[in-house]
Amino acid sequence: VQLQASGGGLVQAGGSLRLSCVSSGHTSSWRVMSWFRQVPGKEREFVAAIWWGSAYTTYKDSVKGRFTISRDKAKNTVYLEMNSLKPEDTAVYFCAADRGIIASSIGESRAYDYWGQGTQVTVSS
Repeated sequence: VQLQASGGGLVQAGGSLRLSCVSSGHTSSWRVMSWFRQVPGKEREFVAAIWWGSAYTTYKDSVKGRFTISRDKAKNTVYLEMNSLKPEDTAVYFCAADRGIIASSIGESRAYDYWGQGTQVTVSS
C-alpha cells in the first residue's frame, strides 16, 4: 500500500490550496484517512480526518470553517481543501490511513500504519 500526497505550494495569506492523497494497493478496507502537518522542531499534529465508509469528518479546532476534508472512493483519494490560509498553516502536510484505528486515537500520529511522503505548504504574510 502506498499513499501519494500532492498539491502543496506557496500561497499568500487568505489564499487557497487543495491537497490530494491517492492510495494504491488494498485500500478497500480503510477505516480512516487523515491529514497531519509538521513544522521543524515540533511534533506532527492532527489536522483533519474522514471515516472512509460514512464520510464522517473531524477537524483540529484552528482549521474548522477554513479546511474541508473529503474523499472519493472510486479514485481512492482523500482531499484537503484549505481556504483562508494563514502563515501559521505553513508546514509539511502528510496524509495517513489506517484500517483498525479507534475513534479516540484518530488525532494521534502513532496510531496510523500508513503514511504519505508529505507535501510542503507555505503561506506568506
